[in-house]
Amino acid sequence: MKSFEEKLKRLETISEEMKNEGLSIDKSMQMFEEGMKIAKALQKEFDKMERKVEILINQPDTPEEKPVFELFPELEK
Repeated sequence: MKSFEEKLKRLETISEEMKNEGLSIDKSMQMFEEGMKIAKALQKEFDKMERKVEILINQPDTPEEKPVFELFPELEK
């Protein structure tokens, strides 16, 4: 499994290669499909990281406290 950074770099490479005017339609579609798969995988990983950060930020200081699961609850007021 590639790391987040490796996937992001591959997506950037695909984006640059697709700007090549000499690219065939078939190759463009293959690259577009690969790029979409990578983008969706990156979004899922990012969402997991965001949830993990939210949990870490909102861990209660004492066992009696209840955790807050909004990323920035103070902005909700």
